[in-house]
Amino acid sequence: MGHMMAFNRPDGQTAQGYLAEATNPVGAVVVIQEWWGLNEQIKGVAHRLAAAGFTALVPDLYRGKATVEAEEAHHLMDGLNFGEAASQDIRGAVQHLKGLKLGSGKVAVTGFCMGGALTVLAATMAPELDAAVVWYGMPPLEYVDASKIKAPLMAHWATQDQFFAIANVDALDSKLAAAGVAYEPHRYLAHHAFANETAQGPARLPATQYDAAWAQLAWDRSLRFLGVNLG
Repeated sequence: MGHMMAFNRPDGQTAQGYLAEATNPVGAVVVIQEWWGLNEQIKGVAHRLAAAGFTALVPDLYRGKATVEAEEAHHLMDGLNFGEAASQDIRGAVQHLKGLKLGSGKVAVTGFCMGGALTVLAATMAPELDAAVVWYGMPPLEYVDASKIKAPLMAHWATQDQFFAIANVDALDSKLAAAGVAYEPHRYLAHHAFANETAQGPARLPATQYDAAWAQLAWDRSLRFLGVNLG
């Protein structure tokens, strides 16, 4: 099972995270939460990666807070300094995993929704990164310095996404191509959060919809990509 642990940020401050350890790790992955916080669903993602051979660390970006209410999640997300989260918490988590020298010693970042946006930012701010997988989330284009992205990038986009319009994804794709980033985007005829198994049933947001088939395909692609780049 996983457990909470402390790690250091580049600025010397301490951050907390949830660690799920692989038995014989190939490498390691930093997992970035959705706007709900460090909840059971994102811990499940960490365990899925650990079962596939990647020790996973989920930084607690909200400092112990999590919610099931969209309004509160929005409030928590708005209170988050994205630049600091990417350059300090996420980069610190990458550096911590690098220091553990697990398997190949290589480390990737992956994130969902808000975490997808933070994954793009982390790819520009954590030069130690060896790979990144983005799930249906991107920051405003003006914050993306594509020239700083040196690691290969995979992304999963939902063409019906009401939070991250596919037209903006087109613009990001163009920007990454112009910078020569090793980038493999995939598009799915799906809604936002299609890989989040809790985005179903009466409690889900109207604009989110789990799709088991697309989720499985995206996961297969992601694990192959991580195996190639971290193995």
